[in-house]
Amino acid sequence: MAKALGWFSIGLGLAEVAAPRQLSRFIGVQERPNLLRLLGIREIASGLGILLQDRRAPWLWSRVAGDAVDLTLLGIALSSGESDRTRVGVATAAVVGVTALDLISSTRHTSNGEPIQVRKAITINRPPEELYRFWRDFQNLPRFMKNLESVQVLGGDRSHWVASGPGGSRIEWDAEMTHDQPNDVIAWRSLEGADVDNWGSVRFKRAPRGTEVHVDISYSPPGGRLGSIAAWFTGKEPGQQVQEDLRRLKQVMEAGEIPTTEGQPSGQSRTAILSSLFRTAERQRR
Repeated sequence: MAKALGWFSIGLGLAEVAAPRQLSRFIGVQERPNLLRLLGIREIASGLGILLQDRRAPWLWSRVAGDAVDLTLLGIALSSGESDRTRVGVATAAVVGVTALDLISSTRHTSNGEPIQVRKAITINRPPEELYRFWRDFQNLPRFMKNLESVQVLGGDRSHWVASGPGGSRIEWDAEMTHDQPNDVIAWRSLEGADVDNWGSVRFKRAPRGTEVHVDISYSPPGGRLGSIAAWFTGKEPGQQVQEDLRRLKQVMEAGEIPTTEGQPSGQSRTAILSSLFRTAERQRR
């Protein structure tokens, strides 16, 4: 069902982007091409996420959030004297049906009992020996891991980690290495009492143009998968951060520094984007 919803989302999004005026007339609402194109971009993004990402639950829940936006806008259209209420009513019934399917699929992909897995990789133009040495000195990790505040080596194979979490919270845990093969692999697991249980490995594989760095992490977020979904909406979900962190590692190892974006405009959060859609609809209603 999830794949079908992904393709449906992409198809609907393309129609909204390519033919917003015709689609508006078909469902009986006023022509608002810019608003409909925004909704189309949202649909396409959700569809691609469902089809291309290993973990579909956050993207399926983004469809549920989008359904809520659509139903709100259709409710506004029903109260407008300039809409074809019969057509809008039929469209509303169709969205209610799709919303039910989205909720069923989202719930099926949301389980509090299973850990979350993140697998990412990147090729860096440096030999495995150099990358292993850099990573093995854990105090280097905050240089490219954005949310990691500090790592304190406690002695032996143990260390203490402090990271920033959603909403400005701090997450701390002790970890120990479970495998350390020079120039090849480093594996770890958190110890009892961790704020977030986690375990994983990083592998360094020689490649024609440097080294492939493979990161494999499993973790149990506070609140289970529902907590992971909430973190995704605030931009703090680890799957997103790992790929960005690897890009920063590549910049550090190849260029010696990470380009900053200070002073540049930042992207809107997902919540802000949804809020702007509501405001746009309200302005157009007036």
